[in-house]
Amino acid sequence: MEIFFGAFTSEWEQRRAALLHELSLGPKRRSSAEDEMKRRLKAMAELGGGGAGDVGSQPKMRRAVAKPIFATETRAAAVSRPIEARLAAVAQGSQPAVVKMASYGGGARVGTMLNYVSRGGELAVENENGERISSREDLARLRGDWNHLFQNRAESRDIGSFTVEIATAAVSSDEAMHELARNSLTSAFGDRRYAYAVTRQADGALTVQGAVVLRSGQGERLTGDDKAASIIQARYDASTAAQGAAARFSFQGYGNGVEYGASKLRSLVERHDDNVRDDRGQVIGDEKLAGDLVQKEWRGDLHSRKGRDVMHLIMSARAGTNIEAFENAARDFLAEQFAGHRYVFAMHDPANDPKEEGEGGKRPHVHAHAIITMRSEFGVRIETSPQVFREWRATMAEKARAQGIAMEMTDRREFASPPGFTRNQVRPVSREGRTEHVGTSEAAQGRYDAKRGGRRSLAKAERSREYAIKATQSWQKIALASGDRRIVAYAEQLRNRLTASLSAGQAKASVNVVHTDFGSKFRANLVTLQKVVLEGQEMRETTRAEFEAYEKKVETALFGLERSVGPDERDDFDEVASVAREHVNARRELMELYEMKGQAEAAQGTATERDERGKRRDDANEQWDASVAKHGAAVVEAANDVLVDIETSREVLDRTEAGELSNDPRVLRADIERGLARAAELAVQGNTYMREVAENDPELKRAIEAAEQTQEQPAEEQGKTPANVDAVSEQQRDPRPEEAERRPDEPAEQAHELASTIDATNRLQDKSNRDKEAAQRGGETTRTDPAQQHIPRLEELEREELERKERDRDDRDR
Repeated sequence: MEIFFGAFTSEWEQRRAALLHELSLGPKRRSSAEDEMKRRLKAMAELGGGGAGDVGSQPKMRRAVAKPIFATETRAAAVSRPIEARLAAVAQGSQPAVVKMASYGGGARVGTMLNYVSRGGELAVENENGERISSREDLARLRGDWNHLFQNRAESRDIGSFTVEIATAAVSSDEAMHELARNSLTSAFGDRRYAYAVTRQADGALTVQGAVVLRSGQGERLTGDDKAASIIQARYDASTAAQGAAARFSFQGYGNGVEYGASKLRSLVERHDDNVRDDRGQVIGDEKLAGDLVQKEWRGDLHSRKGRDVMHLIMSARAGTNIEAFENAARDFLAEQFAGHRYVFAMHDPANDPKEEGEGGKRPHVHAHAIITMRSEFGVRIETSPQVFREWRATMAEKARAQGIAMEMTDRREFASPPGFTRNQVRPVSREGRTEHVGTSEAAQGRYDAKRGGRRSLAKAERSREYAIKATQSWQKIALASGDRRIVAYAEQLRNRLTASLSAGQAKASVNVVHTDFGSKFRANLVTLQKVVLEGQEMRETTRAEFEAYEKKVETALFGLERSVGPDERDDFDEVASVAREHVNARRELMELYEMKGQAEAAQGTATERDERGKRRDDANEQWDASVAKHGAAVVEAANDVLVDIETSREVLDRTEAGELSNDPRVLRADIERGLARAAELAVQGNTYMREVAENDPELKRAIEAAEQTQEQPAEEQGKTPANVDAVSEQQRDPRPEEAERRPDEPAEQAHELASTIDATNRLQDKSNRDKEAAQRGGETTRTDPAQQHIPRLEELEREELERKERDRDDRDR
């Protein structure tokens, strides 16, 4: 049977078909086909300059033989999308592509990693050929199938667990006991760092348990086994400490890396409370101090190394993403990005995950785990760098979009987001819902809090700042070009966040060429140019005249800089001039977009605003009619008059606290309290509409409850409240006119407040006139409920207040 591989659209399907075809040929023909394939691959690798069959002969030479075979050098250009297109899609709701490295592992850890991905064999995994592997026996055989791709380099033994039995010793106190223990341990371990806990036995003997860094300051590394125990035992026996007390040393195990050491030390603290100390005698009283000791002080002494034969990769999407579509996207991503490598992957979704939530399973988001060999069949190892991870995310987003999932590659510099935290910097404390962590050190906790809290952060490198400027301009273009209010608001929010972050770091940032060894005149001119160019960063809606003036200033600064350039500095000047003119061109493009936006708004007029105001008035009239039909016109009218006064005072108070007006907040609060008292009185007297409004106004509701309690009190206690609230309100509404009569010469502050009030009132008056004209043209009534009526009422009260102040001022002038 002949198979046409071109009939398959995906590369992984072609590979699966080829494998099934070889299996159908029988053992003998399959073996010959495999030999022929290996021979051809070896020849192709040798043509690239490496000799894949002799991979170990040149371990330090980087081979690029597999790249031309699959043409992956053009992959980044193929999947990259313009930044404006990506950010516009994110503003419309596309989710970011998440592809992250969970860990590396040596060949010895492959079984453990496969067991984790398959949930102990309960979930089927899929390999690079599309085969489903569901049995534990088949998973166990994978280790042997991949073995020829492993270096099988052993992990370094970094930290060992030890026990020391010190014979009967006469110690007078706990401090003397710890001094004896440290003296014995230092005599055996030398300059190695360690932590320990001491337990006094019934016969007076001491049992010391702890953890020690196996590598010394001179580079000697103990193995953490019986052989190492005999070495340190001999050293102790030869020391002066052995003359005072006999001791026997033994090791119970060893491990690799900071994570292992921190775990051992935390367990030691948990068992012995505050009885744990380090080699310097400092008390390690809690698990946080134990983690800090390993993370901050021991890390540099470990010189840890791990075998990197496989990597654990995680691809994830938001909760609610179509599981089948995401699985197809992950399959296509792995097949294209890791062609030639051996791998398996499995989907973990909340519906099918056999692991319980409290144990770390059933995560709300959809994700896939992949275990991938670091070396391909052609001898090429995977390189991991920020640029490679960026390419992976771009490829994953491309494959997701092909499956109908809105996904984009994003960069944290486009959002002023803080950097992520690693698994070694935190440890989980709760797996309910989203996993909660605590930092293993103060610095790690700060990084974790910044990431989870969404704190603004901008990279300090000049290249990153330039990228952030480009992202700011892109968000600005999106805000100008989009007609969707949600997208505009989102883009403006991100633009403002980046602008604020750039401005905050501007004092610390500097252009690299300023620090080169140029003459003083050249440096001064360069600083002048820098200041002129950066003026554009603070520009918002720029008119053509303003932009032309700005462009002229930049060209003038460039001319002055060019005159001071020497022959050896010409290349540097050309680079600076190119960057400056690119910046000016970007500002010109923004200015033209602003002009287009202004022309479009002028052409459209204010028809949309009039329609929206008419719609709001229609809704308000319907609410008013419904309230009148339910409670009666007299009841609604009486309640509405009081509610309008309350809402008016609240609005003025909010604007005063925001700095828009300069009224006295205490007077406004008193007005609100008097209004609430009048409203509560109406409600107690039987105004049902007032009680209905109070259901959505907690402050009014409390006032009504207080009035009801007051009504139940004896008459003599009720007499403490003023009988005529309206009279008190009228007397205390504005005490400033009487004060002005007593003080003919107003201070400058009151004059400034009056001018601010007049200016704000004029703006509100203009808006009110436009609304009234629109209402008269449409033949509509302006009656509405308190929530819609308070702004016209506010304008009327401010107008009356202004007229009264002007009359008082005229009276004083006369």
